[in-house]
Amino acid sequence: MLPAAPAHAFSLPGSGQGKSVIILGAGLAGMTTAYELTKLGYRCTVLEARERTGGRCWSIRKGSTHTETVNPTQTAQLDEGLYFNAGPSRIPHHHQLTLQYCRELGVPIEIYNNVNEGAYHFSEGQGALSNKKIRIREVHNDMRGYVTEMLAKAIDQHKLDAALTTEDVTKIIEYLRAEGGLDADKLYKASARRGYVEAPGAGDKPGKIADPHTLADLLQSGLLSPDFYNVAEYTYELQMTMFQAKGGMDNIARALEKKLPGMIRTGAVVSSIQNLENTVRVKYTLKGAPQEIEAEACICTLPLPILSNLDHNFSSDVSRAIDFVPYIQTGKIGLQFKRRFWEEDEQIFGGITHTNNDLTQIFYPSNDYLGKKGVLIGYYNFNEKAKKVGTLSLKEREQLALEKGSLIHPQYKTEFEHSFSVSWHLTPYSLGGWALYSGDTRQTLYKAFIKPDKRVYFAGEHTTYLNAWMAGAFESARKAVADVHARFTEQRLQYPASTKEGG
Repeated sequence: MLPAAPAHAFSLPGSGQGKSVIILGAGLAGMTTAYELTKLGYRCTVLEARERTGGRCWSIRKGSTHTETVNPTQTAQLDEGLYFNAGPSRIPHHHQLTLQYCRELGVPIEIYNNVNEGAYHFSEGQGALSNKKIRIREVHNDMRGYVTEMLAKAIDQHKLDAALTTEDVTKIIEYLRAEGGLDADKLYKASARRGYVEAPGAGDKPGKIADPHTLADLLQSGLLSPDFYNVAEYTYELQMTMFQAKGGMDNIARALEKKLPGMIRTGAVVSSIQNLENTVRVKYTLKGAPQEIEAEACICTLPLPILSNLDHNFSSDVSRAIDFVPYIQTGKIGLQFKRRFWEEDEQIFGGITHTNNDLTQIFYPSNDYLGKKGVLIGYYNFNEKAKKVGTLSLKEREQLALEKGSLIHPQYKTEFEHSFSVSWHLTPYSLGGWALYSGDTRQTLYKAFIKPDKRVYFAGEHTTYLNAWMAGAFESARKAVADVHARFTEQRLQYPASTKEGG
């Protein structure tokens, strides 16, 4: 009865009639379950180990603090009003449920510029184009030109296996000429698509188009490697239009928190989850003091690396899945600069520069355009690169970001002010960025989380096919709420009100 990806407020029939539910974790999934269950008449208690809500939905601002397992506590020195998103930073236009909660909670959104042909590819290596910043539009349009030229020639010479009529050939050639910017002879010779070395202007200023990079140089310089061709235009979740919450993504979490007065206990570190005959018992510490709470159901949104270290009596299938589903290693660093040189000097407004070094990606802010100062994400890396960078001290991470970033933007050296870095796989109560599944584990381990273990239900991005996205938290929350509500409303239909409910 649950509509798929509903872009409307959640509405289920029946009442929870004051039944009690413990929710573990005050991230987006946990707070959304509490929000929706409360509207249905349930009594919710949310336990959160951190001293803040939001979980991985976290924006770094002046005064933000962070302590990892391998580094001392750092405090953000960003100027008032500046921020960067340490966790999720983008909302796809087709994630209707995320947008619905922004609408319902009154969180304003703005365009997030994820695709910017004016940003760069930077490949360290030995090729003719290596160690140079190359505009993305140059690489994309040169390659479109060369590939369509080769295909057009092959079609002209009847070298394709496909049987084509003369009319078909003409239509395909017309398309290839348009797609690749080929001339009348079906040759690629650069065009205004790849930009100008001298911009057109008034009077006798037609503009000058640069010669294309040669195909050999593009190949030998590594600019066609997977480091650069996981491009946003081809990835469903990253296609424009994209959005972000104004002022920081954790404004979504803050809006949810306001809907749950008195329900969230921060600093509550869970140590044990036990399914009993008719209840769930959770043990935790609060400010060092041991605590215990029981309720008629529990919704667990804790990341699996955290859950793996807790005492529980889950079934063997759930226990195995908790221990064997890996989480990605990933990290970000925010760099504050005195001047938005990427806009003033290089006309880069939003978007991403891709590299093959330890930075992996540089994100340019999609807010406060033409402002005085700004914060860009100096690296966003994954897997082995994130693991390597995560082992560095805070100062060494900063030095790495500045050293490698200066190869692309020499302005770093004179404009840099402050940094703040987060390695999610070294962050207590997360220990990873998001869950990773293979085709095989989707058919085995994953299935353990999409049904309850007695009175414990699971939610969070790891219980969806929307891993790493806020939509995963929201979708899973609605599913958990619907499942819990179905359990109790169905039982009231089956048993007299005076009958004690079974497990």
